[in-house]
Amino acid sequence: MELGVLTNLYASKSLDETLSILHGMGVTMAEIGCGGYPGKAHCDPKVLLNDDAALAEFKATFEKYDMKISCLSCHGNAVHPDKAIAKAFHDDFVDAVLLAEKLGIDTIVTFSGCPGDHEGAKYPNWVTCPWPDDYLAILEWQWNEVLIPYWKETAAFAKAHGVTKIAFEMHPGFAVYNPETLMKMRAAVGDVIGANFDPSHLIWQGIEPVAAIRYLQGAIYHFHAKDTKIDKINTAKIGVLDTKHYGDELNRAWVFRACGYGNDATYWKEIVSALRLTGYDKVMSIEHEDSLMSIDEGLTKAVDFLKPILMYDPKPSGMAWA
Repeated sequence: MELGVLTNLYASKSLDETLSILHGMGVTMAEIGCGGYPGKAHCDPKVLLNDDAALAEFKATFEKYDMKISCLSCHGNAVHPDKAIAKAFHDDFVDAVLLAEKLGIDTIVTFSGCPGDHEGAKYPNWVTCPWPDDYLAILEWQWNEVLIPYWKETAAFAKAHGVTKIAFEMHPGFAVYNPETLMKMRAAVGDVIGANFDPSHLIWQGIEPVAAIRYLQGAIYHFHAKDTKIDKINTAKIGVLDTKHYGDELNRAWVFRACGYGNDATYWKEIVSALRLTGYDKVMSIEHEDSLMSIDEGLTKAVDFLKPILMYDPKPSGMAWA
């Protein structure tokens, strides 16, 4: 397994500066945002697809720092009920696929998206309960009329251009938000659909990452290293469904933290071991969203925490002591 970083945390720096920093930390893989919510600070497919010199310079920068690209990230909501918003996200995803083909990358990280509740809706409608029965009717329409048809068509396009792994980040607010909904989409669309496993979004839902990893065996295509700290006092009073701003850390039920500040080393060693047991051995890509620390401090602490926890040598083929 290798240590990586989602580079949009350094959007204010050039790609060269960013990779120089990461290389100095001992990071060997970069996850590159190329549209959607991660932005295009380090990678604008429209430019790279139409300018051979720019593409060559882009590749050379990674070679300069002996850095590999773990995936292209293009998180968005391509099934947004506002057609203009949906098209912008869809177009970004299409461009990401075409760029991935040129770069020889087979994995793109994104969101499943969330539709509205009917054809004329204005905003997404994330359903979280089965009653009143209206909600089940909404879910049926979202999945059968929007989500499955969209991703069947889009996945076929991706596969035709060499992207064989569409890694959905299981994120509340979108239709695929937990392992069960991920596997529902995979069953409907095919094994081109898998997970970008980010434990931070599962922890606050009450999901145990190790159990989820075992459940998703063979369907994990990428991994985000990000932690969550549950505030037991606030959760005891208000539960985990919390709409307060992420900046209101003192009063929230939970907050995102750098690895090691939500759960200890034993917890993360169990995650790493479960990943290896189930066949995932690619990358842990740090996503820095710790609002209590600066970018530099949060990233440095996450790197220092994870370095001794990852397993770097290939899994032995036999028992050395036998």
